[in-house]
Amino acid sequence: MKTNDLKGTIMRIAESELIINGDGSVFHLHLRPEELADNVILVGDPGRVDMIAEYFDEKEFRHASREFVSVTGKYKGVRMTALSTGIGTDNIDIVMNELDALANIDFETREVKPQHRCLNILRIGTSGAIQPEIPLGAFVFSHISVGCDGLLNWYVDRDKIALLDIEEAFKKHTDWNRHLPDPYFVRAGEKMIEKFRDCTYKGMTIAASGFYGPQGRVLRMPLAMPDMLDTFESFRFGDEKVTNFEMEGSAIAGIAAHLGHNAGTVCCIIAHRHHKASNPDYKPQVRKLIELCLEKLAQ
Repeated sequence: MKTNDLKGTIMRIAESELIINGDGSVFHLHLRPEELADNVILVGDPGRVDMIAEYFDEKEFRHASREFVSVTGKYKGVRMTALSTGIGTDNIDIVMNELDALANIDFETREVKPQHRCLNILRIGTSGAIQPEIPLGAFVFSHISVGCDGLLNWYVDRDKIALLDIEEAFKKHTDWNRHLPDPYFVRAGEKMIEKFRDCTYKGMTIAASGFYGPQGRVLRMPLAMPDMLDTFESFRFGDEKVTNFEMEGSAIAGIAAHLGHNAGTVCCIIAHRHHKASNPDYKPQVRKLIELCLEKLAQ
């Protein structure tokens, strides 16, 4: 069996590695190549896909399979795909690889296309802030995503896209637990950063592998790193500091960097870990963020 070396050599990808459904759609997302727009909006909640699609001038289709709901349409004449991912970087591994396959693999020949197609991929999410100056309801764009999940460590050359100097400083500052996977720091796509530079807080965002312990929450189980929130909040690297928690952004930034896509994550702050506060009525602010993102992607 031939394999693909990711450098353009024409190799056939086996049926076991890329599963294509009988209708020609990719295995989990149930999207066909022609249904994918160049601009992709990712959300965790399937219900948020329909919220985004309300703004579309026209809709081509709506697919739903498990947690993966998708709608492709046009906003102000610009074609976009809204897609739900569910929660966590394990799902993002599926989503990002299948989006890239839809864009850059010929489903008839099972070969990588000679011409690379770059996608604009933006995650819209919710998040908890840890820096005191970031208010509830603020929008934080993750200039840097910090993967505490270990996903990128499974792929070759992770050090070529990771910010190793920040990584080493962070591990030293936090006295990183040896039982945890090495964290990785990845920058968002520069074009996506520029779109949101003047309308959001600059973020260095932790992508945690869970909602409770991995984000420093204690209910009935003590933490392996009991001072985690304090050490994360106090970390500085030049003018960079950890700003907030979420659960997907590092895998989006990391896989996009590997595969040549322009990606980023922007979140609405609905909880404040420093101030011990939350806003349960956050949906109107999320809608404002969606409106902002649609405008930025349409420019």
